[in-house]
Amino acid sequence: MGRVADPLRLMGAEIDTAEGGRPPLRIHGGKALKGITYDMPMASAQVKSCLLFAGLYAEGETRVREPAPTRDHTERMLQGFGYEVHREGDTCRLSGGGKLAAAPIDVPADISSATFFLVAAAITPGADLVLEHVGINPTRIGVINILQLMGADLTLSNEREVGGEPVADLHIRHAPLKGIEIPVEQVPLAIDEFPALFIAAANAQGTTRLRGAEELRVKESDRLQAMANGLAVIGVEHTLVEGGIDIVGGGNPEGANYGGGRIDSLGDHRIAMSFAIAALRAGDDIIIDDCANVATSFPGFIDLARKVGLRLEEQAVEEGV
Repeated sequence: MGRVADPLRLMGAEIDTAEGGRPPLRIHGGKALKGITYDMPMASAQVKSCLLFAGLYAEGETRVREPAPTRDHTERMLQGFGYEVHREGDTCRLSGGGKLAAAPIDVPADISSATFFLVAAAITPGADLVLEHVGINPTRIGVINILQLMGADLTLSNEREVGGEPVADLHIRHAPLKGIEIPVEQVPLAIDEFPALFIAAANAQGTTRLRGAEELRVKESDRLQAMANGLAVIGVEHTLVEGGIDIVGGGNPEGANYGGGRIDSLGDHRIAMSFAIAALRAGDDIIIDDCANVATSFPGFIDLARKVGLRLEEQAVEEGV
């Protein structure tokens, strides 16, 4: 938690962490906050949002500069509540002491959740799927751009704006995918979608190369390592590096592209759902352990997956499902 706690301390917050900056956290209230100018060492919408929220109650101006674009839902939401947020190039800023005004909100379908079904349809022969009312915020559409670069038959229709956020219906049909070098500028626009995109890469013809994705190391799990471990279990050739991975796809247009096996999701919902999708093109069953968090982040995932034809079974164990 150091990447959040450290800049908040610069603003005057008193936060104690356990060894290595880890939870449990102890936060002391009643401390006067002051605005700061902070250059984020790593692109992170979560860190940016934390500082902007703190800036609402800080004296003076809070400025956050990001090394690469990240999702801007927080800025849009604050504007929707009548709080002035300014954007100048790679820096957003606001002044403390303003007021928020209540307003109705329409929350579009989440593109991160939609990603699992986009990849499922992209890799499954005969698939033809429409996902309705999905948020296509320009800071979140990396997965769409990357899948299209890989050759996915993915189109957008009924584009409109709802509550300050752009939305559209996504239509995806199966098409042969090809391995690509993922453009570095697309990485922060798809950072949460990479576990599922790795499954697309495992089913593509040729090698998919990712670099500049160090942020994946500090998610709910080290997603680069967790995905590499799972790919190794099912027999997908890959090379893991510090900030990325090379994945060699099977490229079989109809049959299995890899085997089955037992995957440790490390309690990470995106790892679990990604390997559930991977089973569509596996030569044997994939068993995924430690999946309870899927029910928290995407409570309808199993029912929706079954509705579109995936064969998923839940098995209760002592530690969860």
